Amino acid sequence: MMLETDLIMTLKVDIGAHQIVGDTVKGHLKVIPITGGSFEGPGMKGRVIPGGADWNSLIGGKLRHVFAKYTIETDDGELISIENEGYGEDTEPKPFIRTVPRFTVREGSPYDYLRSGVFVGSLKKGDGEFVEIQIFKLR
Repeated sequence: MMLETDLIMTLKVDIGAHQIVGDTVKGHLKVIPITGGSFEGPGMKGRVIPGGADWNSLIGGKLRHVFAKYTIETDDGELISIENEGYGEDTEPKPFIRTVPRFTVREGSPYDYLRSGVFVGSLKKGDGEFVEIQIFKLR
């Protein structure tokens, strides 16, 4: 069975200097501040609000665990809270991370559809101090 998806949004998330916590029982942990950015998708666009972060662990030198929490604001003023968790591998030449984002929106929001369904994300490091995240909804 082949899964079909619809693109929900693409985010360009600006990041700050990594805060290295160090080796923990859950891997080598660093906290990566989210300093801003932008997003766009069918019927929506806006900005990434500064203040979130990604708790990012390298486990066994190869497996990467990410847990990010941040807020976006649409051009029409709606706030959407996002929790995005997943795993990937730091393998060259194409490291990858796949995530499962979860959205929180206010009751009656025009973006209420983000509260139901199964969403998946694909994250890649940009050429500068940003990451690009594409979020899809499974049909």
